[in-house]
Amino acid sequence: MKIGIYPGSFDPVTAGHFDIIKRAKGLFDLLIVAVLKNSSKHSLFTIEERVTMLRDLTIGMEHVKIDSFEGLLIDFARENRAGYIVRGLRSMTDFEFEMQFARGNNRLAPELETIFFVADIKQSFVSSSIVKEIAMHGGDITEFVPDSVIDKIYTKYGKDVTR
Repeated sequence: MKIGIYPGSFDPVTAGHFDIIKRAKGLFDLLIVAVLKNSSKHSLFTIEERVTMLRDLTIGMEHVKIDSFEGLLIDFARENRAGYIVRGLRSMTDFEFEMQFARGNNRLAPELETIFFVADIKQSFVSSSIVKEIAMHGGDITEFVPDSVIDKIYTKYGKDVTR
């Protein structure tokens, strides 16, 4: 069975994340979207909220499973018998950063292969951080995140934004 893992904080999930999920799922018998529990980061959404948002977003998608993990990605990959890690690239800066992680993961777990997806040009500048910054100030995030998470983000910031 060919298993891939798409790890990330997904805080919040963006349209770019969702695009990669849709594109990557066809390459694997199972794509595990793995939400990282990172206690050193202050997240807008709890781990449970992020997992729920992703589960709601991927309802009806065959071969996609949503899970969470903490610790080393390679350990999570081994526990799930995954052979592939999926990562998205928006820019050359992402490429350099992701290449370091891919090489480190490969050094520690040579059986793991990293597959990079280049972001759709419309989403190439969008990050969870940018979405949060715009939403915090009541700006329009509708083209940057899936419809199902828009109100959840505004609610976290106490914004009543009429669309």
